[in-house]
Amino acid sequence: MFDITNEIYTDAEKAREHLEAIHWPNGPICPHCGNCDTTTITKLAGKSTRPGVYKCNACRDPFTVTVGTVFERSKIALNKWVLAAHLMASSKKGMSAHQLHRMLGVTYKTAWFMAHRIREAMKEDVKSSGPLGGGGKTVEADETYIGKRETPRKLARGRIAKPTKGGKSGGADKRIVVGLVERGGKSRMFHLNEATRDTVREVLVRNVSRDSNLYTDESRLYTVVGKEFETHKTTKHSAKEYSRREGDVVVHSNTIEGVFSVFKRGMVGVYQHCGEAHLHRYLAEFDFRYNRRAALKVSDAERAEDLLRMARDKRLTYRRIGEAGHA
Repeated sequence: MFDITNEIYTDAEKAREHLEAIHWPNGPICPHCGNCDTTTITKLAGKSTRPGVYKCNACRDPFTVTVGTVFERSKIALNKWVLAAHLMASSKKGMSAHQLHRMLGVTYKTAWFMAHRIREAMKEDVKSSGPLGGGGKTVEADETYIGKRETPRKLARGRIAKPTKGGKSGGADKRIVVGLVERGGKSRMFHLNEATRDTVREVLVRNVSRDSNLYTDESRLYTVVGKEFETHKTTKHSAKEYSRREGDVVVHSNTIEGVFSVFKRGMVGVYQHCGEAHLHRYLAEFDFRYNRRAALKVSDAERAEDLLRMARDKRLTYRRIGEAGHA
């Protein structure tokens, strides 16, 4: 149960102790040299010393629990960071920077940057977590199109993508997102500049075990790569077929459609405006919450603690905030 009167949300020192308990359950660890011998680490308590400062006697460098995290060098009170992390971790469809700015009592510019730092912390380490699926498991794949591209698509022979009869931008003028989800497990979404057989294949083979059963719609993007997996079954959406039963197996891609549904409701109803250069961070945010959803017995408090724990070894400065493959 979320208790907004909890001291970790109102007192900076209590918030610091909360972070220390999460990051240093067995005592402080020097982020500079990795020293974890508590007998060689001293907590500084001078009158002119900032709260929570330790000194490592091995490398002679001072440090706090925020060094090496997305909170490093921030002048915002730690209790506001902890509250912001809880709010973003527990809001199913996200929380806008304007809402954070009103609730935390900081400027909109500050809230916007805080939200991006928190999204950076939400980013999963795909290499260490391994591929989705595996023997006997099912992975669903699909692509969706959202918003207007800021990097115009280059068509063959210099052609220009034209709007539809209704005057709206067609699929060629929209941002492309490819999504993967393991049934009963985790999801991963990726922003691609082009959706071709080669680009989609690269996403699949890098993130899904070849021993998995792959379920998609009838898109020709998956026709060839599907042969590289244990089985590849499709449903024909153009013929109004969205699910079918084959013995004990139910063939559909409705799970990834549900992931896209929550993502789109959040982008349209909460965030409303998202620069293409930042889309990959919003995808990481929605993946983070889906992978720790209530259906997996993860509470809001546990999700928020996971977020604070994942903040280590990640930095996001103003110089780096515009870095993206499709800026």
